[in-house]
Amino acid sequence: MQIEIKRIYEPAAATDGHRILVDRLWPRGLTKEAAAIDRWMKEVAPSNELRTWFHANMEEWDEFTKRYKAELKGSEALEELRSLAAEKKVVTLLFAAKTEDRNHALVLKQMLRKA
Repeated sequence: MQIEIKRIYEPAAATDGHRILVDRLWPRGLTKEAAAIDRWMKEVAPSNELRTWFHANMEEWDEFTKRYKAELKGSEALEELRSLAAEKKVVTLLFAAKTEDRNHALVLKQMLRKA
């Protein structure tokens, strides 16, 4: 299983494999055709409360990671994503955040690799 992450605004590529949008909100200014996603799993995205908190506290990466993992613990949606990732050769988790080094897709990728 190969898990990649990519901004949804980057063009789709054949090497992306199964493309899964992991944001709760649809990306601004993007049509469904342009997104070229195979699945939208908004259930694995941070809650609205956590997302709002993180946008106000971007420097608190470790705390965000801790809270997000706690939200996902025992989640049926996370287990479904794990199963999907296990059956596909390549899975690309798509996110809309501008920060490529601090976003929830990084946490998801880490959690899926540990499984």
